[in-house]
Amino acid sequence: MKPEEKAQVSAPKDDNKITRAEFLTETAKSIILIGAGAAGYASWSRLNTRLAKRKLTPIKGYPSSPWYSIAVDLTACIGCGRCVEACCVENDVPANHFRTWVERYVVRKDGETHVDSPNGGRNGFPDDVPENQIEKAFFIPKLCNQCNEAPCVQACPVDATFLSPEGAVVVDYDTCNGCGACIPACPYGARFWNPKKHKADTCDLCYHRITKGQSPACVEVCPVNALVFGNLADPNSPISKFCRENPVLTLKPHLNTGPKVVYKGLSKEAV
Repeated sequence: MKPEEKAQVSAPKDDNKITRAEFLTETAKSIILIGAGAAGYASWSRLNTRLAKRKLTPIKGYPSSPWYSIAVDLTACIGCGRCVEACCVENDVPANHFRTWVERYVVRKDGETHVDSPNGGRNGFPDDVPENQIEKAFFIPKLCNQCNEAPCVQACPVDATFLSPEGAVVVDYDTCNGCGACIPACPYGARFWNPKKHKADTCDLCYHRITKGQSPACVEVCPVNALVFGNLADPNSPISKFCRENPVLTLKPHLNTGPKVVYKGLSKEAV
């Protein structure tokens, strides 16, 4: 993408934006309630779902352009790691670095929660916790959250990180000066220093693929269809239908970054 094209991609007015007062009021209520256990979490979950779906509404000004994102069905994910493998191969990701990764959460019967991601979950997970000690366990694929109000975009001093017309947060590596300011700015830990490029790197929904009408590599290889990709501007797309038919949540909603990546079945231990 040329610099002159990129300059036109500042986010237009978002008529669906949640006011600061509304967000803080509702979040405060949920923080109080979540301490009460299941009932509190249910209240928080309803709030998060409402905020998430309002933020997923395509920004006004893109009626003729796609607005891409991914929904993750945690009730289907089996933690096989094929998404991580496909991402690393497709994007030539250096060893021990990940654009997407899978975390395993194990909640023990004694109340302790253990989180791990050996090699980013690329090779799956060992069966190393006795079943009789497990209250519940689940996997969470993670990636760039493709925020509408992305902190990484705000942190970049040379506008190398920006929101594309298709809704993906991408890096212009020709413009990037390698300062790394965007890496700590991301509250989801989705950015890393690429030792091959000597610049910051992150998931961009396989931008080189989606602009050709293809799905991201991770989506194509998932054996259980736990990753749902599509155009949020199209009410008949797979992701739009998925979000209408399921309660979806976002990670760290209190940050109000407007993440477009949403999750079905997100447990309170992971928020």
